[in-house]
Amino acid sequence: MFVSRRSRVATLAACATILLATSACGDDKPEEASAQQVRLYGTDGNMLNSYPAELKERASLVDGMKGTTPLTPLPDDFKSRLRAVNPALTDYLYSAETYDAVVIAVLAAQLAGSTNPADIAKQIVGVTNDGQRCEDPASCLALARNGQDIEYRSVSLTRAGFTDKGEPATASYATLTFDGQQINEGKTEFVGAGTESSASTKTPPKPKKQRPGGNSDQEPLILGGLLPKTGDLAIAYPPMAAGAALALREINAAGGALGKPVTWMDGDDGTSPAVAKATVAKHVADGVSVIIGAGGSGISREVLPDVVQAGKILFSPSNTDSGLTDVEDKGLYFRTAPPDSLQGRALADVILRDGSQKIVIVARKDSYGEGLQATVRDELEKAGIADDRLKLLTYEPPADAKAPPVDFSGGAKEIKEFGADAVLIIGFGESAQVIRGLADAGVQIRQ
Repeated sequence: MFVSRRSRVATLAACATILLATSACGDDKPEEASAQQVRLYGTDGNMLNSYPAELKERASLVDGMKGTTPLTPLPDDFKSRLRAVNPALTDYLYSAETYDAVVIAVLAAQLAGSTNPADIAKQIVGVTNDGQRCEDPASCLALARNGQDIEYRSVSLTRAGFTDKGEPATASYATLTFDGQQINEGKTEFVGAGTESSASTKTPPKPKKQRPGGNSDQEPLILGGLLPKTGDLAIAYPPMAAGAALALREINAAGGALGKPVTWMDGDDGTSPAVAKATVAKHVADGVSVIIGAGGSGISREVLPDVVQAGKILFSPSNTDSGLTDVEDKGLYFRTAPPDSLQGRALADVILRDGSQKIVIVARKDSYGEGLQATVRDELEKAGIADDRLKLLTYEPPADAKAPPVDFSGGAKEIKEFGADAVLIIGFGESAQVIRGLADAGVQIRQ
């Protein structure tokens, strides 16, 4: 259509006036397209392939979400053995740590020549340091039965053994990325942390050689599960359960401990102190020597006094709360998962590499969430992020499965008003409600 020069000038002048008021003249894009976008980050409690299902019809919101988790590059053979236990397995988080916790506990009992928890506890750190190196249950058990001190290395424990405190001296972290609704393994990056020099050099009690025919005076070794079959952390249960089952299968195929098969007593921690305490009480009554769990750090804190009072061992494959390093445990608490003092550095690095300027850290209100939140904040501040560019928020996790879901509408509004360009979410399955809240508040999630 022909338009006169005078008409075109008038039109442009009018458009310029409107542009100053709306910043949208001549642009078909909606106004919110120019709004600041937010990158999502997660941690070991929610960077799983099973996590998007927690968002149901809005699962696509996780596309592009990044996060870190304690993870070593798992050999294909190990993954195949896990899938032989559970063909439906889609995640491997803490499967290696659970496998190693079970194997180390059994090897310690064999070296101690006893199912007495106090005797087993004295051997656990030594199993991983300064002995004859071995890398599978069969060869390690053969050495231990012969009274040989061993140095166990396996899928999660590769570089160094345990510290005097009974936790890994070194760790490997993976940076994971959601591509659509699945973690893209092709984008996974690994980084090491910790120092080998912090591994224990203490000499454990002398190993006891197994008598011919086994230790007939000893009852069979009983391990008890305290893993998150239900509750907020249930999304992590399948790989952990597979790791424990695989370890028991291979241990008993190699002759068990003290000349007898090792028994496993199943048990749920429910991601709930009440459920976990009831499970611990049952394990104590049933003669369990070593309890494998709990899943969450906060749950372990709640049940540890009960475990210690009963004289049992609590051995977690997934507790990362740094505060547990110095918890009062009478030498009966161990873990194969590294403390968050190491993960915090890796996580801060991931966020900073993306050039984030205003960062919000949202955490479930418990020792795991608030502990890691504080660690990441400290690392970001050390890297030069000013206090006024950081915001910390927490939420109350549901007390149990029957409780209403997390309502994060108020927190989401605060994040929008803050103008964040990065949001780190520290939580378990329930933390999906944080992402829902952000979307409902009109916060644009970068994908």
